[in-house]
Amino acid sequence: MADTAPTTAQDPGGALVLATCLPPVLWGTTYVVTTLFLPADHALWSGVLRALPAGLLLLALSRRLPRGDWWWKALVLGVLNIGAFFPLLFLAAYALPGGIAAIFGAASPLVVAALALPLLAERPTAWRLLWGVLAVMGVAMMVLAPGVELNPLGVLAGAAAPLSMAVGTVLSKRWGRPAGPVPYAGWQLTAGGLVIVPLALAVEGGPPRLDGPALAGYVWLGLLGAALAYTLWFRGVGRMPAGAVAFLPLISPLVAAVLGWLVLGETLTPFQGAGFLLALLAVACAQRTPGRFMHPEPRRRSTPHAPALETVTATSTTKEPTS
Repeated sequence: MADTAPTTAQDPGGALVLATCLPPVLWGTTYVVTTLFLPADHALWSGVLRALPAGLLLLALSRRLPRGDWWWKALVLGVLNIGAFFPLLFLAAYALPGGIAAIFGAASPLVVAALALPLLAERPTAWRLLWGVLAVMGVAMMVLAPGVELNPLGVLAGAAAPLSMAVGTVLSKRWGRPAGPVPYAGWQLTAGGLVIVPLALAVEGGPPRLDGPALAGYVWLGLLGAALAYTLWFRGVGRMPAGAVAFLPLISPLVAAVLGWLVLGETLTPFQGAGFLLALLAVACAQRTPGRFMHPEPRRRSTPHAPALETVTATSTTKEPTS
């Protein structure tokens, strides 16, 4: 899989944005699949069965292993993006309504913005900070609406999951990608899945028995929600500015809420719906930066022999390898 030419830091290409939107769409199905098909009270084993087979499949397809210091870097990223994120995600899915479980990710753009400045020298624009704040307001309207009862453990898991992935996203940008998206995703899915195994054995005992619906659910979450989704996600993370890509997980709440409404009979109050739409609007608006919010180019007087001035953006563009 070959990457296309790098896009600008402020204005990622439409095709790249659309491709990177697909993973959050697939992740949004996690909640309804978990509720309908997966065995109850097996959040850790659900993480293993989603990540490890998908990671081994991608390793077999790419036939490439990490080299040098990328062994420990792949382990760190695998823990942040998979090993911690998946169990927290499934725990939130078991404990909270789908739409509310997914909407916690709305705070991740501000976390990424806070980390991107010291780690990436990527200064967030006022435009994206504005929509990040509005996204958090949308979260508050969703989860603090009158009459909404939330499981405290589910709330902690729902808040910790996007925090873990936000740190992983920023480190992925800082360290770059030494291989194509297929092996890169395979390394992290395999490492993350292996990390969860001993914890799953200690906490939940042996793996659950799988009937037909459960097996179908894990196949869906593994092949599409992990193997395909993370391949596209890590490709987008490497080629888009961290501030823009951090907003895309907010698409998951739309999918989760719509599926919860259509399939599970869940409802949203008008107050929650307004907050939901506000968070969703933040996704679309954060992908484009109006001219007045972009860093202005320095002005100079025109002279016959004056050298051209170049504007250096705060975000460096990483050259992406091909797979």
